[in-house]
Amino acid sequence: MNYKSALNNKIFDVISDASQQLNMDSYVIGGFVRDLILGRDFKKDIDIVAVGSGIELAQKVSQLLPNKPKVQVFKNYGTAMLRFEDTEIEFVGARKESYHFESRNPVVENGTLEDDQNRRDFTINALAISLNKDNFGALSDPFNGLEDMKNKIIKTPLDPDITFSDDPLRMLRAIRFANQLEFEIEENSLLSISNNKDRIKIISGERIVDELNKILSTNKPSIGFLLLYKTGLLDILLPELTALNQVEEIEGQTHKNNFYHTLEVVDNICPHTDDVWLRWSALLHDIGKAPTKRFHKKQGWTFHGHEFLGGKMAKKIFERLHMPLNHKMKFVQKMVMMSSRPIVLSEDIVTDSAVRRLVFDAGEDVDHLMTLCEADITTKNPNKFKKYHNNFEIVRKKIIEVEARDHVRNFQPPISGEEIMELFDLKPSKEIGIMKEAVKEAILEGEISNDYYAAYNFILQIGAKLGLKKV
Repeated sequence: MNYKSALNNKIFDVISDASQQLNMDSYVIGGFVRDLILGRDFKKDIDIVAVGSGIELAQKVSQLLPNKPKVQVFKNYGTAMLRFEDTEIEFVGARKESYHFESRNPVVENGTLEDDQNRRDFTINALAISLNKDNFGALSDPFNGLEDMKNKIIKTPLDPDITFSDDPLRMLRAIRFANQLEFEIEENSLLSISNNKDRIKIISGERIVDELNKILSTNKPSIGFLLLYKTGLLDILLPELTALNQVEEIEGQTHKNNFYHTLEVVDNICPHTDDVWLRWSALLHDIGKAPTKRFHKKQGWTFHGHEFLGGKMAKKIFERLHMPLNHKMKFVQKMVMMSSRPIVLSEDIVTDSAVRRLVFDAGEDVDHLMTLCEADITTKNPNKFKKYHNNFEIVRKKIIEVEARDHVRNFQPPISGEEIMELFDLKPSKEIGIMKEAVKEAILEGEISNDYYAAYNFILQIGAKLGLKKV
């Protein structure tokens, strides 16, 4: 089978010319070839394997291109990269690899195209298309990757125990590809993931999170997370989630399975946001329920304080997996800690003061919070489902009305502490804090409007009660 007509990007002709001048064979390999054959949108990166020096080929390609793009060389890895238009092209010399048990970093030797294909993770990623003049566009498929694509199968080229033990990150990649492509993992490969699951412990948190983010970025992440659970990987990576997979019954009273509920919430939120951190919030929103679960004869099952504890647990997960401990972590924490607020609000009469407090506490993230809470509706009772969504719609409208009138999102006091000190000739003291807090509470309760003159007059009243006189 020949894919010459599909290689219509100018860069392939240039690489072919450079290869001929260097008397070196070259091939496009990996994800680009896979996606080309599957008819998927091409990624913005292309992998080129050279039977020789990948660095030397990259430098020659740069010389032949009109703008002579800069070549980034990574000598330790024997690779080089350049940008052509909006695409990153990575060049590597064909190689064979061997591994030490305690590391995923291989010992590398120069090799043939076949050696390079042997070291690939899956048959569908081992396909290579020739860029050589004598057979430009010819497909090399030593492991029947085309057949596996046709049958929608993820399978390792060699013994899966060797493939996954050598580089345990491939276990997560197998699950991620199965999720992204809607393929199934071949039986022996899936069993091998379970057998080698403990090897994942040698992989850095950053690499693990990169794969988890890609799973969360799919249309239906539950597929990937159920595979992670089935293989035992999830219990190693996110035991806080697997702890939710239990249902207890006492005196005839049960609670829902919060693990499967969580996966449903994650799937629910995906059509409404591409923000991976909001999707993380959905994944972690109930993790505090396992440690806070209690049974009371009158109340039945309760999870008091699970949101607060869940927020603290989320931070520990971020620390453990070396995730960013910045505004992204704080956003997820906030979403987890506030995840029940709009739900409680929607069950009662929606008062202005309650909405003002919600907007005040959530700030710029209030819309994200509402999206999360709407995804949290997983009842199978159509009447309840409709009622909850209608109530949330009322809350959303109320948020718009209250914000337009009272401006409490990212609230700033209309009168500053310095102005209060000047007004009553005070030095910094607890009275200043008391008055500022009183102004904030009065605004949130709707007693005064959120403007300077209302706050000024209110401060005079509070000051009088505290025995202070205007200067």
